[in-house]
Amino acid sequence: MISIATLGPKGSDGYRAARQYTPDARLVLYNRIPDIVAAFLKEEVDFAFIPIYNTREGDIKEYFRLQQLLTSGYWVDNLVLPIHLSFGCLQHGGAAFSPVKIVGRGSVFKQCEDYISSNYPEATLLTVPDIEAAMDDIKEHNRLDYAIVDSEEMLLEHDFIIRDREIASHNRTRFAILGENLSGSTGYDATAIITRPLKDRVGMLVDILGEFTRRGINILDLRSENDIKTQKLQIYLEIEGHIGNELLQEALKCVEKDIIQEEGSLRLLGSFPRVDMRVKKIKSFGFIGTGDMSKWFADRLENEGYQTIMTGRSTIMPPEEMIENVDVVMICVPISVTVATIEQYGSLLKDGQALILLAGESEQTLQAATEATSKGVELMLVHNLWGPQAQSMKDKNASVVRTPRSGSFCSEFEAFLYKHGADISHDSPTKHDLLMGVGQKLPTTISTALAMTLKQHSIDCADIGTHSTLTSLYGILAMARIHNQNPRTYAEIMATGGDGRKIVRSFAKNLLQVVEIAEKQQISELCDLIESSRSHLSPEFLAEHMKRSRAVDTVLTRSGK
Repeated sequence: MISIATLGPKGSDGYRAARQYTPDARLVLYNRIPDIVAAFLKEEVDFAFIPIYNTREGDIKEYFRLQQLLTSGYWVDNLVLPIHLSFGCLQHGGAAFSPVKIVGRGSVFKQCEDYISSNYPEATLLTVPDIEAAMDDIKEHNRLDYAIVDSEEMLLEHDFIIRDREIASHNRTRFAILGENLSGSTGYDATAIITRPLKDRVGMLVDILGEFTRRGINILDLRSENDIKTQKLQIYLEIEGHIGNELLQEALKCVEKDIIQEEGSLRLLGSFPRVDMRVKKIKSFGFIGTGDMSKWFADRLENEGYQTIMTGRSTIMPPEEMIENVDVVMICVPISVTVATIEQYGSLLKDGQALILLAGESEQTLQAATEATSKGVELMLVHNLWGPQAQSMKDKNASVVRTPRSGSFCSEFEAFLYKHGADISHDSPTKHDLLMGVGQKLPTTISTALAMTLKQHSIDCADIGTHSTLTSLYGILAMARIHNQNPRTYAEIMATGGDGRKIVRSFAKNLLQVVEIAEKQQISELCDLIESSRSHLSPEFLAEHMKRSRAVDTVLTRSGK
């Protein structure tokens, strides 16, 4: 029979957590966490339960103690337990009740601080290590002016009456589970690392985070404090991914070797299935479209614990079957067939589902989706301004077009984008299409025309770099990049409808006007044109985006893309 060491007494949070984890286990109850760890290290039990975090109380400060106490074994799993606290006392004749003392275990007073301060601010709080002994004492001495805070089950078991239930809402405690062997990968894991006491230096935390950020690895938790004995810096990291992941191993190696520069400075506490203290409403996403962008999003959603289903012309499961079995339907197909795809499948979505459109054109697309789906279907458009070659969303632009039917499912997907570092802009359909005319449609059109011009005049790309200014080179690089990637993508961009067409047409008209003035050598008139447009292009905009453009230039040059 499996044995588990946890905090007692019977009926306590630790007891209930261990019982929930393994109902048939033999539980060994202790009053102190060091005693639990000691029993585990002496192999008196198979597993140990330690409270790590409470949503109302915050950290329970065991991260750093684990490093000192845990000389063998690993952190192998977690359990999140809802905590339901009630307020009780002995049978009391009067309707009014004003306790002199309120008794509870050490953790509960912080969890229900709002309730006590609002209702019984004058009462003395009495923390006890053994709540059962305290309750027996209250009964034995008939202490009618005492109150107890604990679970409803515990109060009723000891014949106390319940005066208030659920006195601390949204109250959950996370327990770390210690075991002998490192857990294997589940595909939705986290890894806990702690440093030994370090010599602090300016920028160390930022540099450590940078090693994970540049690899697209998310940090779930970071804590730092001074070691009690040495007063040196100690850092706790909880990182997305299993320790067996090569990218994670590479990041940890660089942190130890290049950032901390102290061999053996990192200690692995364990890898375990990732725990999420947030409430997720979405369980599954279904994709219509099996292209690289669909796969890119599906991989990252699966890494967040969501189920994903891919459907398209080449899949065994058709979209019709997928739609019946998911919470959110994602349409990610070429722009030119997006409306037709919506019209084909939109009516199959039921009230309570969501349709999220990963599309580059908004007005016609959302109009089609509004007409094709029922009013109970959530609806939102997301235009991600990056391609499937991107390692992460960090600092990438995303245009989100919400509708009156964008609800909690849409908000959860938007939170997913935000968590991974996307720079989100909220647009109306018209504003989105107009700005995409400036940001995508026009530059792509110019790049295509520029390449045609170079071809007509037999200009070799090798000569361009030696005859370009820093500013003009970015346009040349954009042209070259477009012509070395999938032409269908850029053809779709140029062919989009909506208000973006106004931008290209206005540009073509203005270009001819500028050419005509320039050929007449009317310098003063050209200067007036530039001066009149300057107010739309501020120095701040120039400085910020030139810096970003240089960074992009460096990446493109290094990657050869």
